[in-house]
Amino acid sequence: MMKTKKEGASAMMLVLFVSSILTGAVYRFANRHEEKLTNLESENKVLRQQALSMAQSNKLQSGRSKSIIQRAESTKNAVDLHSASMSSRDHLEVEERPQKSLNEKQQEYQDLLIRCIAQHLGFSRGRPVAVCIIYKCLRQWRSFEVERTSIFDRIIQTIGHAIEIQDNNENLAYWLSNASTLLLLLQRTLKAGGAAGMTPQHRRSTSATLFGRMTQSFRGTPQGADLSFVNGESAGGVDTLRQVEAKYPALLFKQQLTAYVEKIYGMLRDNLKKEISPLLGLCIQVPLALDLGSIGVTPLILQWMWAPRISRASLAKGIARTLANAAAQEILIAHWQGIVKSLGNFLSTLKTNHVPPFLIRKEFTQIFSFINVQLFNSLLLRRECCSFSNGEYVKAGLAELEHWCYKATDEYAGSAWDELKHIRQAIGFLVIHQKPKKTLDEISHDLCPVLSIQQLYRISTMYWDDKYGTHSLSPDVISNMRVLMAEDSNNAVSSSFLLDDDSSIPFSVDDLSKSMDHIDISDIEPPPLIRENSGFSFLLPRAE
Repeated sequence: MMKTKKEGASAMMLVLFVSSILTGAVYRFANRHEEKLTNLESENKVLRQQALSMAQSNKLQSGRSKSIIQRAESTKNAVDLHSASMSSRDHLEVEERPQKSLNEKQQEYQDLLIRCIAQHLGFSRGRPVAVCIIYKCLRQWRSFEVERTSIFDRIIQTIGHAIEIQDNNENLAYWLSNASTLLLLLQRTLKAGGAAGMTPQHRRSTSATLFGRMTQSFRGTPQGADLSFVNGESAGGVDTLRQVEAKYPALLFKQQLTAYVEKIYGMLRDNLKKEISPLLGLCIQVPLALDLGSIGVTPLILQWMWAPRISRASLAKGIARTLANAAAQEILIAHWQGIVKSLGNFLSTLKTNHVPPFLIRKEFTQIFSFINVQLFNSLLLRRECCSFSNGEYVKAGLAELEHWCYKATDEYAGSAWDELKHIRQAIGFLVIHQKPKKTLDEISHDLCPVLSIQQLYRISTMYWDDKYGTHSLSPDVISNMRVLMAEDSNNAVSSSFLLDDDSSIPFSVDDLSKSMDHIDISDIEPPPLIRENSGFSFLLPRAE
């Protein structure tokens, strides 16, 4: 028992000993690791301090380096700027001299062109010489592609000054031919770019100016330029030329030129209207009485024509009536022949100046429409004009106009004769026989389909037969007309029976362009004023 207790005590002592040894070892291990951790923290702290110190040192050194570099560069830049300024000033002085010379040269060329086209240059094989010269110069100088130029304004001013004398048809026809032909060329050449409609902005680029482009053309062939055109060697005419993207001045020039074409066209038309208006007033009504002596009827002639079975008084009365009617008709036809003469002279003037046939047809179409309005309104406003005899006289005069249209051909007269349909149908009603037997349907659909009910009612109620004593339409037809007019008034239909003269411009630029043939502007001999000038050598015809 005692032995067992001793063994237990020994074992306990051994356990305690081992435990103390292990505890000491653990304690020493922990102390060593704690010391290592402390050392590591101290090292990290030192390293952080060293890193901060080095960063501050590097920053100061970098700042000092940058300051030194900046001062050095500033000094160098100052020297370079001074040198560049001196060099730039010298370079600009060198460039300004040729630029100034180029500007003066271009101004000289423009002056020569304006002086040239202000003259009457005439035509070459039907082509306006002035137009060919203008167009070639504008293409050579590339004026359509620049944003600032005065050449277009100068051309417009030249045209405006040339047409100040408004009653000179010869001069007006010359400029109508030139302006319309130039407008045709512009219509087929210019195309609007993306910013073409904007007003020009100032740009410092030399190539964007007229003189910059001129410099390019002097130094060599401009990029994209058509040499065959520049030298007048376009074999196929206008259609072989490329279109150009036009800038604002060129598009404005086209609009101004369009306005002048319309203005000159209207001036020519109105001049002819003024010329024939007095004659139209004499054509609508036959003279009522004539002096026999004025037509050569003497008493001796009357005595020679005397017959025993006819009294002197009745013979003289019959002869007087017959001769008076014949003389009246001759006088009336003379007035119509005066109108025909004016039409012929007008056509000759337009053809001599090679005005496009399209414009000539438009001129005569509006002139005949004017004749129709004047005669028709006069007929319906004056009862003395709505007689059977007067209808015969006007019918004879209209036959003179029809004959003129036939001789002028459709190329120039066009549909002018059709414009007289109102007066032709009204006269047809005056001279038709057996009016009381005609129905309203026959009158309104067969005889006078163009006339309105108001116009038919007016002419039928004013009609009187001074030759045969016949009557107008039947009372039933007149009554039916009144009913129709009442219905028209309820339906807000115009009750006016008069016609209006249309003085608007009856064509557009597209109409003009589509109607005109292609124009070959090559082989045009320049006028003497610019022929010997080397700056216009591109105008010379190609040497075969």
